[in-house]
Amino acid sequence: QVQLVESGGGLVQPGGSLRLSCAASGIIFSIDNMGWYRQAPGKQRELVAQISSGGSPRYADSVKGRFTISGDNAKTTVHLQMNSLKPEDTAVYYCKINTFAYGRNYWGQGTQVTVSS
Repeated sequence: QVQLVESGGGLVQPGGSLRLSCAASGIIFSIDNMGWYRQAPGKQRELVAQISSGGSPRYADSVKGRFTISGDNAKTTVHLQMNSLKPEDTAVYYCKINTFAYGRNYWGQGTQVTVSS
């Protein structure tokens, strides 16, 4: 069973930066896209950024211009560079890899990001 392992979360002051990384424990075939989601207390999980297998990124409006997603299908890794962090970015961040195989998608266990002074 392939697992996704996230790293890079932590506590940062407003205006600071963090880089999240996600790596698969094994090979994942037929990747459609890779992305990052987040869930704040009392809120629904939301898409933050996603990158297609062809390298096209898309972002939630709330993070455009501040976050950058990058990925490597061959290495099955995906990163999220987060700059100019705000308190409202505080959440548990999850990586997700979607494949073209029906129902075969993978979630990471989540990493906490806290933005506070």
